[in-house]
Amino acid sequence: MFQEYDVIVVGAGHAGSEAAAAAANMGSKTLMITMNMQTIGQMSCNPAMGGIAKGQIVREIDAIGGYSGIVTDLTMIQFRMLNKSKGPAMWSPRTQNDRMLFAAKWREMLEHTNNLDFYQDMVSSLIIENGKVCGVITGLGNKIKAKSVIITSGTFLNGIIHIGEKQLGGGRVGEKAATGITEQLVEYGFEADRLKTGTPPRVDSRSLDYSKMEEQKGDDVITGFSYLDLPLIKPEQQRSCHITYTNKEVHELLKTGFDRSPMFQGRIEGRGPRYCPSVEDKINRFADKERHQIFVEPEGWNTVEIYVNGFSTSLPEDVQVKALRKVPGFENCKFFRPGYAIEYDFFQPTQLTHTLETKLIKNLFFAGQINGTTGYEEAACQGLMAGINAHLAVKEEEPFIIKRNEAYIGVLIDDLISKGTDEPYRMFTSRAEFRTLLRQDNADIRLTALSNKIGLASQERLDKVESKQKNVAEIKKILSVYNVEPEDINPYFETIESSIIEDKQKASKIILRPNVTLDGMLQAIPTLAASLEDYDQDSLEQAEIQVKYETYIRKEEDLVEKVSHLEKLVIPDTFDFEKLTAISSEAKQKFKKVRPRTLGQASRISGVSPSDIQILMVFMGR
Repeated sequence: MFQEYDVIVVGAGHAGSEAAAAAANMGSKTLMITMNMQTIGQMSCNPAMGGIAKGQIVREIDAIGGYSGIVTDLTMIQFRMLNKSKGPAMWSPRTQNDRMLFAAKWREMLEHTNNLDFYQDMVSSLIIENGKVCGVITGLGNKIKAKSVIITSGTFLNGIIHIGEKQLGGGRVGEKAATGITEQLVEYGFEADRLKTGTPPRVDSRSLDYSKMEEQKGDDVITGFSYLDLPLIKPEQQRSCHITYTNKEVHELLKTGFDRSPMFQGRIEGRGPRYCPSVEDKINRFADKERHQIFVEPEGWNTVEIYVNGFSTSLPEDVQVKALRKVPGFENCKFFRPGYAIEYDFFQPTQLTHTLETKLIKNLFFAGQINGTTGYEEAACQGLMAGINAHLAVKEEEPFIIKRNEAYIGVLIDDLISKGTDEPYRMFTSRAEFRTLLRQDNADIRLTALSNKIGLASQERLDKVESKQKNVAEIKKILSVYNVEPEDINPYFETIESSIIEDKQKASKIILRPNVTLDGMLQAIPTLAASLEDYDQDSLEQAEIQVKYETYIRKEEDLVEKVSHLEKLVIPDTFDFEKLTAISSEAKQKFKKVRPRTLGQASRISGVSPSDIQILMVFMGR
């Protein structure tokens, strides 16, 4: 019934969808197996993409040739560039999306992808021969052969839904859990554990009083995520979000349900995300806070459903209703469904290599929440990298590994496989040592050529990047030679309270001033504007950033160069860490468990000291 595939992708969430698209687009015969064809690419939690650090990841996915940025841009209902008041390293795009359109667009794009087949069933076990995965066995008993398998099971592995004292088996509300895979892999020696995540109630927008809330509009300028030229919504078309707050009365009502809370009564074993706690966890941990923000987010263009961001909870439904109705604007709210927590299996990511291939079973890859992460963006980028490397493994080609100084994706994967996690891992800008280099505006410059070389990013994308780099070089040259006269620029300086000049200066020097923008200079100096009128906004912005932050960029590049020698020192696969008698027992244990690929990775393992690295370096020198 089934042909033998190059790659089988188990699961069709954000990780599975990116994995299937990448493998198929690179030429592998690919099969996506999902328990429900109607939920491909579904936003299980909030109807939004991007945000701090996450927005950078989506742009990186797009620069490599993934689909997430395209799907997001074509289904957005609001766009905001966060942190614009800070330096460009912190700028982070974020969108609100139409939940139903988002999933529909994902399915449409996947169905139009060559080399990709679909099958609806549950994968109950893997076919493993001589330490190598050879296919899967489905719930209906079908044996499907494959040269590689990517598991992107999300929250479905032995998933349990908690609402108060009620427990339901499921990977998502209304959908059954997946069983069999965890038990089989544990028998093979894999280390599995439990994590928890949650989601808030959904309510009817017609029952809300928005006059009691703060309106949060989208930006006046919409750039989107994708570097391709896509039709974007107009600023005036955007749907607004709103902000309201909990209060003491809400908190007291929530406390009445603590005796029936699965979290406080010990019925949930897994640890939840520290940076996205449930509302009961917030009022318990931050008892001194009199209120917490609630973001009221529309679910789409043509629905009245509202996502109550900030009110994630697993308390009994009656407590949820009573407490939420004390939030300003929610006095008469009608529930579509209550919030719930979900507990599921994951595997410690230290059991993976940088390609996301498992160390115990050849050609078996893990991506997404199975690796202990949380968030659509974190899952999607892992799926993309697993899909690429599964294809390359099948073709017996060199793996595609992105370093920490090249992308947030590199930071995420290196963190996971070097340090592991005991809570759902979420990306933050603070996790990256080189965030001035890893900006959202230059992901194409950093990654598109690398991806084009392995056959994923299209020639169209590469041509756009090369054109952009050429434009940026020309703009920088114009700024470096253009002389700005005092009488042209001083009126602009006065509006931004910057000291006036008495002698002419180069435009590239003036742009270094705080509060001075290239756009402001172009409005003040028509002749300069005329010399740059043929360049697009993206190239102008990139040139401005490179000129304005050149010193900081060069410092980080120098730092990368200094630490790169550790990354070049490869530790042989056969290295016997037992020989290292002088290092701490914890370091020896961690080295044997993680088996770091380079000295650089070894230095980032939790519990390993600089002296441990010095000793390891000495032994390797011998």
